[in-house]
Amino acid sequence: MKTIARSLAAAFGVLSFGFYLWHGLTWAPASEYDNSVLAWVGPQMVLPIIALTVVPIVFAFTGEGILEAFTGGNSSTFRHGLVGIGTVKSFRQTGLSVNDQPQVRIEFSVEGFDGKIFDSAAKMIVPLTELALLQPGVVLPVRYLPGRTDKVEVDRSGDMSAAQQAMNESMIRKGFTTKGKLDIAARGSTAQAVVQSLSVPGEIRDGHSKIELGLVVTRPDGTTFATRVEKFLPPASVAQVQVGRILQVHYLPENEQEVVIALQVNA
Repeated sequence: MKTIARSLAAAFGVLSFGFYLWHGLTWAPASEYDNSVLAWVGPQMVLPIIALTVVPIVFAFTGEGILEAFTGGNSSTFRHGLVGIGTVKSFRQTGLSVNDQPQVRIEFSVEGFDGKIFDSAAKMIVPLTELALLQPGVVLPVRYLPGRTDKVEVDRSGDMSAAQQAMNESMIRKGFTTKGKLDIAARGSTAQAVVQSLSVPGEIRDGHSKIELGLVVTRPDGTTFATRVEKFLPPASVAQVQVGRILQVHYLPENEQEVVIALQVNA
């Protein structure tokens, strides 16, 4: 769509100025009283004036990240791209804004569906109220093309299952979870647990610290049981599991010692 809009705008601009030049160069006076200025000044100026207005607007509003902001979806190029996990490295405002909402260029470290890591960038319009949430370390699902990894788009499809699948595969590859634990999270009973103890053995894996939690889980019927959980967490998430915090957990009634805790990715 972006390419078509720009092509049509460019063609309109070329034809408009082409007609204007043709009219001026081929103009012949109808009578001896006609001034040569009429070759260039008159109704023939309408199309070039319109082109000077329309063409820049079309190119501006089909710029990277602009069209997506208006449509609420990804561009046609990336709409069916692969889903990867993008970790924000840095960002900066480009100086362009739409309805007082700034456009930002985000530098990502992206983990593809196959586990390969590559650097990329995306441009998008970010509401002022959400700009403070865009910080280094924030994880976002992105769409990318296998043969063009220099550019990505933040996934706007709303397909949380695709993003969750990409996240799950990434966590399995890094050893942060297992298929068995993911099955418990999907099929298990949901309950609340209180963190009773927290210890840090000191093991670090891919920038994540291993923690051991002592939990008291409340069953749906109000009774409780105690268990221990080991998990690798990024430094920013450790605050979510401090002693006394209430967590959402999942477990299978037939195996209460295997408990999976649910934490926000970008808390």
